[in-house]
Amino acid sequence: MLIAGLTGGIACGKSLVAEEFRKLGCYVIEADDLGHEVLLPSGPAYAPVIAEFGRGILNEDGTINRSRLAAIVFTDPSALQKLNAIVHPAVHELAHERFRKIEANDKNAIVIYVAAILVETGGYREYPKLIVVTCSQERQLERALSRPGAKESDIRARLARQLPIAKKREFADYVIDSDGTIEETLRQTKLVFEELKKAS
Repeated sequence: MLIAGLTGGIACGKSLVAEEFRKLGCYVIEADDLGHEVLLPSGPAYAPVIAEFGRGILNEDGTINRSRLAAIVFTDPSALQKLNAIVHPAVHELAHERFRKIEANDKNAIVIYVAAILVETGGYREYPKLIVVTCSQERQLERALSRPGAKESDIRARLARQLPIAKKREFADYVIDSDGTIEETLRQTKLVFEELKKAS
């Protein structure tokens, strides 16, 4: 089994690339999805997050209101640090549980692990290959602003918090540049897939 990390900045085209890898036969695991799972009432991060941030972050049905939680942590770096210290280890554990299940069923699997901050956290070191999806900052802004409810100030703040794409490229085994057409991005993805098959 080969696990490759897939990362890039906000609105760089990670989802498009991940979906193409899925179509090509790879197993795709998204850190975001695991982040949602660990915060469910049955998840390992649920009780510690409530203990840290209070019951004010809950919906009436007892689930965590992610928007309320985000509003607290994105204006307070120390609160974000506390949240990450609870959520990241839980996500890491769940990801590895999924990897073990995939390997038990398919020894030749190629797994793509999608996470926005793989380089920032140093998590990329765990995986033999790292794919970085890049595009220009103008393109990132343009795409991010086209999303429902997007606010330019929020997007610029998120961009400022993320490591510049140029820096992420330095850690990449493969770079997919999504500045061009969708077809061009998918063509590059297929080429990377062929390389991963050779490496697996």
